[in-house]
Amino acid sequence: MKMHETSDEKTELLERLAAKGYAVTDMSGNEMAKMHVRYMVGGRGGGVADERLLRFEFPERPGALLRFLNHMGERWNISLFHYRNHGAAYGRVLVGVQVAAEDEEAFGSFLDELGYPYWDESANPAYQLFLR
Repeated sequence: MKMHETSDEKTELLERLAAKGYAVTDMSGNEMAKMHVRYMVGGRGGGVADERLLRFEFPERPGALLRFLNHMGERWNISLFHYRNHGAAYGRVLVGVQVAAEDEEAFGSFLDELGYPYWDESANPAYQLFLR
C-alpha cells in the first residue's frame, strides 16, 4: 500500500484479492510483523514443541540480556531470539521459548519477576504464517 492510499482503497484491494480466492491477512497494524518478522530470514521452525513466542522491551542498558538469561536459568530452551533497536531507551526483542504445560505457572512467575514489559505473540498471525 502506498503512503497516500486511503483506508478505503486498502479495504477494496483486500476484498478484491479475497474474492479472487487469495488468502488475505492484513498485517499493516501488526507490531510484531513490522518490527521483527519482516527482518528475519530462514523461514519456519518446523513446529517447535511447546513453543511460546513473546515480544519484550528490554531496557537499553548494560546487563539487561544477562539479567533475562540469569532469571530464566536453564529451565527452558530459547528456540528463537531477535533483537532490534532504533536508538530508543529500550530494545525490542522477540523470543521463542519452549515451555511445557506443567511449567506454565513457573514461567509466568519468571515473567513477573523479570519485570520487563512483554506481550504473548503465540497467536499472532505473522508467527503462525511465517515462523511456526
